[in-house]
Amino acid sequence: MSMETQYLVAIGTKKGLWLARSQDRREWTLDGPHFLMTEIPSIGIDSRNGTRIMVGIRSEHWGPTVAHSDDLGASWTEPEGGGIAFGEDDGAAVERIWQLQPDRAGRPGVVWAGVEPISLWRSDDGGEHFTLNRALWEHPHKPEWGEGAGGGAVHSIVPGREDGTVHVAMSTGGVYRTLDGGASWEARSKGITASFMPDPLPEFGQCVHKIAGDADVPGRLYAQNHGGVFRTDDNGDSWRAIENGLPANFGFVMLSHPRTSGTAWVIPLRADVERIPVDGHLAVGRTRDGGDHWEMFDSGLPEHDYNSILRDAAGLDTAEPVGVYFGTRGGSVYASADEGATFQEIASHLPDVLCVRAAAIQPTAGTEG
Repeated sequence: MSMETQYLVAIGTKKGLWLARSQDRREWTLDGPHFLMTEIPSIGIDSRNGTRIMVGIRSEHWGPTVAHSDDLGASWTEPEGGGIAFGEDDGAAVERIWQLQPDRAGRPGVVWAGVEPISLWRSDDGGEHFTLNRALWEHPHKPEWGEGAGGGAVHSIVPGREDGTVHVAMSTGGVYRTLDGGASWEARSKGITASFMPDPLPEFGQCVHKIAGDADVPGRLYAQNHGGVFRTDDNGDSWRAIENGLPANFGFVMLSHPRTSGTAWVIPLRADVERIPVDGHLAVGRTRDGGDHWEMFDSGLPEHDYNSILRDAAGLDTAEPVGVYFGTRGGSVYASADEGATFQEIASHLPDVLCVRAAAIQPTAGTEG
């Protein structure tokens, strides 16, 4: 491995996985496809002990599973039995793995998975084997949770600083929080709207598209909703709108800076049935003050683009300044090395991009998982 920092962007598509690599975030090389003709809806990059790349795979023939690589994609391991599988008495089968989220550094080995049908799973061995969280699976609200246009799933998992605190978001169910490590869950969507329901401010049932936790302010999270961008400063007990200054309040992406409090990114789309960049003009929104003000950036992006950007088709690295990456349903992937101010296209003509994750790999990290 080079003694310089390496930058890795993992790109999951409808027909396989591609890996973009760079030494300077200016010149990129692309290799792939890995898992050709297999859907890759989720990716997790775990840098807590070396660098492990985990991918959620969905094969039309073999079904869904989680594979991992401890050598930056040179080889892959798939667990026998699928890694994530319901029991015979659960009355369900895994349709798709929507999310792979490593926990915080203080909880090594813990990886969370969000799955369709709506369920949450936990691994204690770095993502090789997962156990169903029974409390959420058997929650009394479950019969009333619906499905978004893409299906019903836990699609956002935000482990908290405190042991035992985790927020999840689902389509359609809203935000739920546990304070006891997953033993119990309560709806935490007060203030997030659900304009498609008889009560536009229900306890649960919102179609939250993505949530992300603030880097430094305890209890602060951001949400991109199906109509509306929101923030909570009390751990999800209440939410308020922060969409003023954006060209649209619809979209799927919500990213938050890994170190700097108040900095977050969205990619607005025209609601609701169109789901394209506003006026066909692709631009990224960034706030530096927790959503009180927004700036729109389009330098390096195409003048016209009519493709949607899905909720997990965007990610950040942890370099200084932070890199911002996203892909479109038209198969283009864009990279910014200056926190979203300017972009360059690093991949094009790929299949439909479903998931993008990035990492700055330090030379001391090695590749052992």
